[in-house]
Amino acid sequence: MSSLAKLLGSSIESHPRRNLFLKWQCHIRQMSIRQMDGRPDNAIMPTLKFTKLSDPMGQIITLINKTTDYSVIPEMKHMAKKTNDASQVRQEALKFFAEAYYQKPSTFSDILTATFVPNSLGAEKIYKENQCILSFNAYAQVFELHCKVWRFEKHHHLYQSTWWHNKLFNYSLHPDTEVLGFEVDWELSVAEPDIPNGYA
Repeated sequence: MSSLAKLLGSSIESHPRRNLFLKWQCHIRQMSIRQMDGRPDNAIMPTLKFTKLSDPMGQIITLINKTTDYSVIPEMKHMAKKTNDASQVRQEALKFFAEAYYQKPSTFSDILTATFVPNSLGAEKIYKENQCILSFNAYAQVFELHCKVWRFEKHHHLYQSTWWHNKLFNYSLHPDTEVLGFEVDWELSVAEPDIPNGYA
């Protein structure tokens, strides 16, 4: 990850496959919020493997986050701290994310994140491998994303964004939850259907 990408919480690469993925993710995540109360499905839970030929390690729940310029971390903190009623927090979060949050894919980082319990052996293995493939297959769309793996410290924008987002839906989220980041190589990754002709 370049120093600029690390600062912004997003890659600085502009690639049509990147745009295709983010538009798809915003569409299906908004649909998940509006129709399924945010319950994750295969479009949000890719299969993780370390090489094309290796057995899958399992599925992980991924998150896409706003870039630093469009951060809503203060708003998420406010919702989480407003009341101790977990049900009320969840309902306010669903309303917040169902409205305009996913309307502009260009405001999102292309570095996906996922949370793991403290001292997770799975997270440690993924981080040590340093590279992985995330396989999404849902709604007649497939993405095989080749990723570099990062582990974020608590002060990092993507850690904060991920932790506070998940806190809204899991009020007992551990304060030492681990957050891994997955930086995609868009040229190496594949999609089916792939980039339409003339797509930018």
